[in-house]
Amino acid sequence: MTPKSAAAAARATVYGYPRQGPNRELKKAIEGYWKGRVTADALRATAAQLRSTTWRQLAGAGIDEVPTGDFSYYDHVLDTTVMVGAIPDRHRDAVAADPLDGYFAMARGTQDVAPLEMTKWFDTNYHYLVPELGPDTVFAADSAKQVAELTEALGLGLAARPVLVGPVTYLLLAKPAPGAPADFEPLTLLDRLLPVYAEVLADLRAAGAEWVQLDEPALVQDRTPAELNAAGRAYRDLGALTDRPKLLVASYFDRLGEALPVLAKAPVEGLALDFTEAAAANLDALAAVGGLPRKRLIAGVVNGRNIWVNDLEKSLARLGTLLGLADRVDVAASCSLLHVPLDAAAERDIEPQIQRWLAFARQKTTEIVTLARGLARGTDAIAAELAANRAALASRANSPITRDPAVRARTGAVTEADARRSQPYAERAAAQRAHLRLPLLPTTTIGSFPQTGELRTARADLRGGRIDTAGYEERIKAEIQEVISFQEKTGLDVLVHGEAERNDMVQYFAEQLTGYLATQHGWVQSYGTRYVRPPILAGDISRPEPMTVRWTAYAQSLTDRPVKGMLTGPVTMLAWSFVRDDQPLGDTARQVALALRDEVGDLEAAGTSVIQVDEPALRETLPLRAEDRPGYLSWATEAFRLTTGGVRPGTQIHTHMCYAEFGDIVQAIDDLDADVISLEAARSHMQVARELAAHGYPREAGPGVYDIHSPRVPSALEAAELLRTGLKAIPAERLWVNPDCGLKTRGWPETRSSLRNLVTAARTVRGELPAS
Repeated sequence: MTPKSAAAAARATVYGYPRQGPNRELKKAIEGYWKGRVTADALRATAAQLRSTTWRQLAGAGIDEVPTGDFSYYDHVLDTTVMVGAIPDRHRDAVAADPLDGYFAMARGTQDVAPLEMTKWFDTNYHYLVPELGPDTVFAADSAKQVAELTEALGLGLAARPVLVGPVTYLLLAKPAPGAPADFEPLTLLDRLLPVYAEVLADLRAAGAEWVQLDEPALVQDRTPAELNAAGRAYRDLGALTDRPKLLVASYFDRLGEALPVLAKAPVEGLALDFTEAAAANLDALAAVGGLPRKRLIAGVVNGRNIWVNDLEKSLARLGTLLGLADRVDVAASCSLLHVPLDAAAERDIEPQIQRWLAFARQKTTEIVTLARGLARGTDAIAAELAANRAALASRANSPITRDPAVRARTGAVTEADARRSQPYAERAAAQRAHLRLPLLPTTTIGSFPQTGELRTARADLRGGRIDTAGYEERIKAEIQEVISFQEKTGLDVLVHGEAERNDMVQYFAEQLTGYLATQHGWVQSYGTRYVRPPILAGDISRPEPMTVRWTAYAQSLTDRPVKGMLTGPVTMLAWSFVRDDQPLGDTARQVALALRDEVGDLEAAGTSVIQVDEPALRETLPLRAEDRPGYLSWATEAFRLTTGGVRPGTQIHTHMCYAEFGDIVQAIDDLDADVISLEAARSHMQVARELAAHGYPREAGPGVYDIHSPRVPSALEAAELLRTGLKAIPAERLWVNPDCGLKTRGWPETRSSLRNLVTAARTVRGELPAS
C-alpha cells in the first residue's frame, strides 16, 4: 500500500474510556450494592447502560472502532486475574459462592480475608490490584466478561475491538503468592498462561471479533534479555495460532526501546505506539527497524494523560511522517482515556478563554477524529478546526495567566543552602526528643479522619448558600473537637486535626494557590470507587495567604499533645494535578515548593512542632526508564527539601508515601532528609521496612500496620504481629506505629475500632521491649 492509500485508510479509535459516567453513576451503583441498597441485577443494568452510552457517543463522534473489555467494576487487572482463573486460594470459596461478591472480596477484602495488594499502574495515579502467582498456580480461561461486552457492542451495530491486558505485562505486574519461594518469578509461568490466552482469543473470534488488542505497557520499561525473549516467544506463539482474531499489540506511557524490534518482527497484524512528546523516540526507532510493512500502526498522537488541547498541525506532521512506515496508519490517543475527566464542556465556572485550552476525554475524541480526517483527506478538509486550534494555542501562549514575574524572580534566586536543614539529622533528633518527649513506638495517624456525609452536606450547603461561612466554620470546629477528643481518649501520642475542612489533599491547596484551576466535574478514577478531581496547573504558583495555620492552631488549642500540621508536598501537588506542559516539571516544582515553604514557616511560627509534608506520589512519578530517573529525583528531592529546609532543628518534619514499590527509591527517600517517614506496609507484610533496613536508612520510620483501603478491622494481635516484624528491621527508638494512609474514605465505626487496636498493639509490643 502506498503512503497515499495508507492515509486514505486512516481510521479513528481509542484504547479505553472513563468508566464512571457523567455523574459517577457507576460509583453510586457499586457503593449502593455494597450497602445492600442496590441489587446485583440493578448494578449490572447500570453498568450495561453506561457501556452502551459510551460506545454510542464514541461512534457518534466519529470513532470508527470502539474498545470493549476496558470497562470494569473495580480494576482491569483484577478482571484479567478472573479471566485467567488466577484466584488466590483464600478467595476461591467466596468466588465460587458468588462471583460478584468474590470479585469485590479480592478487591476490598472481608473481615476474615485480606484483599489483593494494591499499587500504582506504572507512573499514573491509577491503582491496580496485584496478581498473586506461585509455582502451583493453575490457570483456566474464563472469557465470559470479554465475550459478553463484545457481543453488546456488536449488537449495537458497531465495529468493536476487545482490549485485554497482555500476558507478558500481566506476569510482570504480578508478585509471588504467599508461601511461594522468595526467588520465584511469575514470568516463568508464561508457557502455562499462553494456552489460556489462546482459548480466550478463540472465544472472542467466535463471538465476532476481527481484532483483539493486547496491552503490553510493561515493555516500555527497562527489560532484561530474558524478558524480551519471553515477549518474543509469547507473540510468536500467539501469532502462530490458527483460530484467532487479528492481533494488535499496544504499548504506551513511554518509548518502547529494545522491545520495539522484538514486536515489529512478531507475527502479529498490528502495533499501537505512543508518539507524544514523552515517547517521541518511538518514531526514529520505528524507522530504524524498517517500519511495519504489511502491518497496521495505531499512532497515539493525542496525549491521553493530560488535559491541554492538542497541537493539531504538529500531530498531523508526525502522522505524515509515519505514513511511509506501515501498511495502514490509524489515529488514537497515546493511552486509554481513563486517565482524564469526561467532558470539559461541563465546566461552567472556568473562564471561556481558558476553557478553549482544555481537552478532556470527549474533546480528545474529537481531536482524534479530526486528525484522522485530516490525514485521510488533507488539511483543507479540517481547515476550520486547524484555525480554531491555532487560536487556542496562541491564546494560552500569550496569556498573562501563565507568567508571574515576581514568582520567576524568586525561583531564580534560590540557592543550594535554601534546600538544606541547618543541622544534621542526629542533632535534630536529639532536639526533637527533648522537646516532644514521646514514648518508644509512638503512635499517630497519617492525617485525615472520616469525611462523613454530614461534612460533605455542610460543604454543599455552604456552596449553595443554605448556610453562611460562620455556620460552616462552627461545623468544622465541632468536627475537630470530636477528632481531637477521640484521639486523646484512644491514647494516640501525636494527633492530627482530621482535615474536616478539606475536600481533597491536592485540590484543597490548589484552590488557595495562584496559578491553579479547580474543576467541578473533572472526576478521574484513582482506584475502585475512589474518584478524585485533579486541579489544573495553568500558570505560575504563589501563596497569597496562610492555608492551614488557623485550623491546625485551633486543634492544638484543644490538647497538650502535639498536633501535626498537614501539607501536601510539591511533587504530589504536580503528580495529582494536570500539569502545564509549557515548561520543565522541575521549574514548576520549585514554584510550588516555595509557596509551601511559606506555609511551613507560618505553621512553625504559630507553635506547630510536628509538620508532615506528604509525598505519596514521589515513587509513582518516577520515570519508567532508568536513564531518566536521576534527573527527576534530583529536582523532586530538592523540591521537598526546599519546602522544609527553613525550619528550626527542634521542629520534626514528617513525610508519607503509600501504595507503590519503594525499593528502587530508598536513596531518594533518604535524600528527602525528613525526620520521620510513614509508608504503606500492611498488605506487603512490612516489605518496605526490610528495604529501608537493607539500605541502612538512618532516620525514623512508620511502616503501616493497618490497611485503610479495606473495610476490615485488623485485630490488635494482627497489628502487633506486623509491628514485631517491623522491629526486626527498624530499631524501636526509630519505629513509629501508624496506619498505611489517611482515613478519609473509612467510616467512623471501623476507624474507632482499628485505631484502638493499633494503640493496644503498640502498648503490648512496647511492654515486650527490654528496659533501657
